[in-house]
Amino acid sequence: MRIDLHAHSTASDGTDTPAELVRNAAAAGLDVVALTDHDTTRGYAEAIAALPEGLTLVTGAELSCRIDGISMHMLAYLFDPEEPALLAERELVRDDRVPRAQGMIAKLRELDVPITWEQVARIAGEGSVGRPHVASALVELGVVDSVSDAFTEQWLADGGRAYVPKHETDPFEALRLVKGAGGVAVLAHPAAAKRGRTVPESAIAELAAAGLDGIEVDHMDHEPETRARLRGLAAELGLLATGSSDYHGSRKTCVLGEFTTDPEVYGEITRRATGAFPVPGTGGHLTAQG
Repeated sequence: MRIDLHAHSTASDGTDTPAELVRNAAAAGLDVVALTDHDTTRGYAEAIAALPEGLTLVTGAELSCRIDGISMHMLAYLFDPEEPALLAERELVRDDRVPRAQGMIAKLRELDVPITWEQVARIAGEGSVGRPHVASALVELGVVDSVSDAFTEQWLADGGRAYVPKHETDPFEALRLVKGAGGVAVLAHPAAAKRGRTVPESAIAELAAAGLDGIEVDHMDHEPETRARLRGLAAELGLLATGSSDYHGSRKTCVLGEFTTDPEVYGEITRRATGAFPVPGTGGHLTAQG
């Protein structure tokens, strides 16, 4: 089995619609793909309706968190999307995205970049607006050569000249909410140093003690030696070690299935989840477990 547990659609900052994402996942030879848009579940219905035969969809989300001033992301899998507490927190984070993007645009204009809200809103479309959309606008304007080049201290990286913070959930609270919604929690790309400051291993250990299920080990932003170190840390802390592409369509260079998750680890994730089932086949309806 080929299992990719981290992919984005136009419901957040990917360039594939949810339907295109699942079709492209099947074409890439995947058996399982997870839809993990940022702080939203809006892509679920379209992805499920378009799900090709032979591909299983894991519903999820990538939650925006912050600890000790460090931004971090938590992948939540197979939670009940209608559970009120987690739903309210996701909406709180999403509602802060527009004023944050507008604040970044204002800072960029002060730096003589001719960016506009209309341009960023066009790029975001129906998705939850975020830094990658602002970064794409900078690429369009010729300010930077690629989206990744915008994530530097010169521009949009944490603490950068045009950076604006947004509401982000304390990871221990996020963990409590995910568990309360019957989900499974995996720390996304925990050692992606090129994105900015990363959480110390001591914080990962504290999260593990609080019920964190796993860490994303195999990821494009982790060098081979980093992946080996994280695999050892996962074993030491009793955490699941996952792998995934973090696919964003044409917005990033990664491809579906570039990194994958071991089938036994995937099986354990599905065993631990009580909020929703993976969805197989050619479409259907997302149902809560129990």
